[in-house]
Amino acid sequence: MTEHRVPAPIIDPANKPQGPASYFPSIETKYGQSIQHWLDLAAERLDAGESHMQAVGYLKTEHGMGHGHANAVVGYVKAALASQA
Repeated sequence: MTEHRVPAPIIDPANKPQGPASYFPSIETKYGQSIQHWLDLAAERLDAGESHMQAVGYLKTEHGMGHGHANAVVGYVKAALASQA
C-alpha cells in the first residue's frame, strides 16, 4: 500500500462532511478520479513551494477543475499539512 502525504478522508454518506471535504463526492463524480488522486497532486505542488493560488491555478488549467473544487482540494491539503507540522 502506498503511503500518501495527505490521506483522503473516509466519507460516511449518512453524515454530510463539512468544509472542503463536502465537495469531495462531487469532485470524484465530475472529474472521474479519486479524491486521493487530487489530494496527491495538490500536495506535490505545495511541497514544491507553490502558493495556494498557484496550486489552484494548476488544477484549473492543467486538469480543467472549477475554481471552487480546486480551492477545496488545495485548502484541505494545506490544513492537513499544517496539522502534521
